Amino acid sequence: MLASSAARLWVAEGLVLMAEQLAVARLGPGAESSRDAAVDPVDVMRARHWSLLSTLLFRPPGQELLEQLSSLEADETPLGAARGMLAASAREANEAALAREFHDLFIGLGRGELLPYASYYLTGFLHEKPLAKVRADMERLGLARADGVGEPEDHIATLAEIMAGLLSGAFEAGAEEAPRFFARHIAPWAGTFFRDLETAEHARFYRAVGRLGRVFVEIEAEAATLPA
Repeated sequence: MLASSAARLWVAEGLVLMAEQLAVARLGPGAESSRDAAVDPVDVMRARHWSLLSTLLFRPPGQELLEQLSSLEADETPLGAARGMLAASAREANEAALAREFHDLFIGLGRGELLPYASYYLTGFLHEKPLAKVRADMERLGLARADGVGEPEDHIATLAEIMAGLLSGAFEAGAEEAPRFFARHIAPWAGTFFRDLETAEHARFYRAVGRLGRVFVEIEAEAATLPA
């Protein structure tokens, strides 16, 4: 029952955005795969959610992406309701206001309202052991931060991008590495981050992003407990 419910949430037809359309090139070596094997459709849909979250958390969406987001359809599931909230927020948003909101949330004068890094959420400081662990796993998986990207690799957008690449088959390491990566680098803290984003003082549009992220991470965590 739980397995079929989780699968139904992942393959909901309302998610119209393709992972490859949303990709932001923040990873260098290893970010392209030579795999020819077919990818599980459920994993593809999971990858699309991760890619969407990565894109929205790396930079504020432009008008084209807002128009795409506004067409997302809601359904009766928790994830469907979160997509519906995101669509409604996209219809009400404008680029200038979103740029200010993103700045206040994640950049700020000195620092933003939120620090979306594993190190901060797990230790209270930046550039700590969680970052070193992410870097070690990225090296093991043949991945590296792209030139010109200044954010530490334990930023939630980068971790979501890695999940998308693993699940979609875009990275050579493949989907079999995704559960381990999620358990080590995302599950311990991302739910708390997304709850904080959902209730952040400066969040308007990003409240919907927080809700989508929180619900999706809960589904991923539940699925991780199910038998293979």
